[in-house]
Amino acid sequence: MAKITIEKDRCKACEFCIIYCKKGAIKLDKKLNKRGVHPAVFIDPDKCTGCVMCAIICPECCIEVFK
Repeated sequence: MAKITIEKDRCKACEFCIIYCKKGAIKLDKKLNKRGVHPAVFIDPDKCTGCVMCAIICPECCIEVFK
């Protein structure tokens, strides 16, 4: 089980992390961030395998994965 941190105010809601997370551990938040978009949010630590694909694919580099 890994932990993901997402800097919500840097997220531009491209959804790449959601697409590349095969386990469904990330979704879009219901609240808007400073950019006026619904940022990605880590929802289920039990699903996260620590593969780091979300962090690799993020164009804003706002995701960190801790194993």
